[in-house]
Formats: sequence, structure tokens, C-alpha cells
Amino acid sequence: MNKLRYGLITTLLLCLGIVSCKNEKKEDKNMTQESSKPEYLYAQKIDSTAFEKTIDSIETRLYTIKNANGLEITFTNWGQRLVTLYTPDKDGNFDDIVLGFPTLDGYMNASEVYIGSMVGRYGNRIAKGKFSIGDNDYTLATNNGENHLHGGGPKAFNKVPWNAEQINEHELVFTRLSPDGEEGYPGNLEVRVEYNLTDDNELVINYYATTDKTTPVNLTHHSFFNLTGEGSGASVNGNLLTINADKFTPVDAGLIPTGELRPVEGTPFDFRTAKPIGQDVDADNEQLKMGKGYDHNFVLNDEPKNNDGLTFAAKVVDPISGRTLEVYTDEPGLQFYGGNFLDGSDSGIAGKPYKFRTAFALETQHFPDSPNQPDFPSTLLKPGEQYASTCVYKFGVEKNAQQ
Repeated sequence: MNKLRYGLITTLLLCLGIVSCKNEKKEDKNMTQESSKPEYLYAQKIDSTAFEKTIDSIETRLYTIKNANGLEITFTNWGQRLVTLYTPDKDGNFDDIVLGFPTLDGYMNASEVYIGSMVGRYGNRIAKGKFSIGDNDYTLATNNGENHLHGGGPKAFNKVPWNAEQINEHELVFTRLSPDGEEGYPGNLEVRVEYNLTDDNELVINYYATTDKTTPVNLTHHSFFNLTGEGSGASVNGNLLTINADKFTPVDAGLIPTGELRPVEGTPFDFRTAKPIGQDVDADNEQLKMGKGYDHNFVLNDEPKNNDGLTFAAKVVDPISGRTLEVYTDEPGLQFYGGNFLDGSDSGIAGKPYKFRTAFALETQHFPDSPNQPDFPSTLLKPGEQYASTCVYKFGVEKNAQQ
């Protein structure tokens, strides 16, 4: 009887053990599935519902990508805007290094209308909003004095919703059809923009476009960077800037290129070796006076290139945080803008006003006003061709950065 009882108890314990093991395996499997879901730490700092609207029958919302090193970037598909970008400083502390707003209404009502945005169809300026292709004349919106800037009016790429597709936790794709005649441009333009945040701490932006009529295209990205931190209020004048350019394109009073490619040597525009952004910004220089500081296109040198064949364009080092930003591209030009028109009227995610020269922009591009400058590299895209452009923002740290 005791043997029978012992056998029954043993059998019962074995069965319970099997069930327990199965449950543990099931729980482990569930935990594995759960842990495979991206955990976005910093996106939680923004109320995502404040970006949810229906505009032109497209739902707007936030999208987030990250890499294995903890870098995290949040976008909204309205204007294809980069909202937050968290990177570490020299002590390993993460902070948001781009200007941005905590709500979609903040972007829609901002004084600085290009913060974080995709820019197009044509980044930068076109003189008097006019150009010709063959015998056809085209008139665009004039939204920058008498000139056309960054795609123009209410249907410029920074003011419309984009279709978005999250490929995985580090890749995001935006697409849109810009119809024939939108903002005065000819042709139905199909645009695709891919963002990939790599484990090398590079944000790789690939632009693609096709058209059914010949049209100028010049796409770029317009994040405003403050490497000390979005809410720091720190001036960027102390940042050390290198631009890989022997020449720049001087401008007239309307910031339209004169057509000259002027050597930077001996001018405040010489950033071939690193120097503080503010070192020469207030120099007695006609070009700086017209731009109220730096707001100029630099003619990039062909070398050096990275392993992907992209040209090194620029590097910024923030001595306060140790953060660095490098830019690589296959474009011939780079617009350096020093935050000259920030006036404190906009306040960002941290609630701090964005004051004069507290951010900079580095926009990879073809040259401004190329449709009216026959000696500049052409920006015309023809049917049967594909527009393709790449910009890489690489983030790093220099622990021994000197102030």
C-alpha cells in the first residue's frame, strides 16, 4: 500500500513538474516576444496624441526609430519633421539635440516654419520665383521677399502630410505624390525618403524622386541643431566648425547667388580648419551683413570620401557637451545657416525660447537658384530619370573637447 501511495505521489509530482516546465517555457517565450518589441525611452516624453490629426485624408502621428547604442529619433509625418533626437554627451548622458515642439500645433504656428522639416520641391532660393525650361516659363510662390524659398506656399513639402511606413525599429520611409502644378512646379513628382539609424550612430537619409515632366528638384533636410541640448539655451557660436570647401557662392541683398564661386581663403568663410562659429561672424564683411551672419552655400571639395563613397562635408564639435556631428553627402553643396533669424518668439519642448544663434543647420544640396544659373550644376529631373541624393549625419563624442 505504501509503495502504491509512493508511486501515485511520485507520478503526481512528475506531472506537476511537466506542467510547470511547460508554463515556464511558455512564459519564457512570451518574455522573448515581449522583449523583441522596441522600447522607446524618450518618445514617452512627448504626448503622442498632440500629433494626431487628419489632414488631407491622411492620419498624422509620431514615429520613432532607434539603434543598439540608445540613440533615438522621433518624427511626425506632417512635413516629414524630425521632432527629437537623443544622443549621449561625454559623460554618457542623453539629451535632445534638435529644436522642436511638443505638439503638432506648435509646428503649424511657429515663427520659424522649417524647424526639423523635409524641404522641397526646391530647397533654398529661386530668384523672384521664376524659371524657364525650354520655351515654358514657370511662376512660383514668393515667400521670402521677392524670392521663392524652400518650396514656397501651403503645399511646400514642410507643410503637408506624408505617407509613412515603419520598416523596423531603425528604418522609416515617407512617400508622397506632388501633383503637376503644385506650387507652380511642372510634373507629377513621386518622392520617397528613407531614414535609417545605423549602429554606427549614423542617420542615413536617402532621397528618391521621379517625374513625368521635366522639373527642378533639390531636396534636403532642415533640422536645427544645438549639440549642448535643445533646452540649454546655449549659443552655437562656441561650437567648432569645419566645412570641407575651398569656395562658396556669394549672394546679393536678397540672398540670391551672384553666380560667382569665390575662394574662402582670407575671408570669414574659411572653415577648412576648425574654428568657432562665432569667431568671425561679426566681422566687417558685406556678405555677413546681407545674411545677418552665415546663411550661405559652400561648394564642397570632392575629397575626402568615406567608405560609402560620400564626400566629407562638415564637422561640428560642441566643447561643452563633447558631442560631435559630421555630415557626408553626394551633393555638390552645403548650406550653413547660423540661426540668425531665431528671435525668441518660439519656445520648444523644454519650454525655453529659441533665441538668436542658439542653433545651426547644415543642409546638403545643389546650389541655390540653379534653375536660373546655367553655370551651376543642373537640378533638372527629366522623365525616365531618377533623382537620388544621400545625406548622412554621424553623431559622436570627443571626451577631451576643449572650450
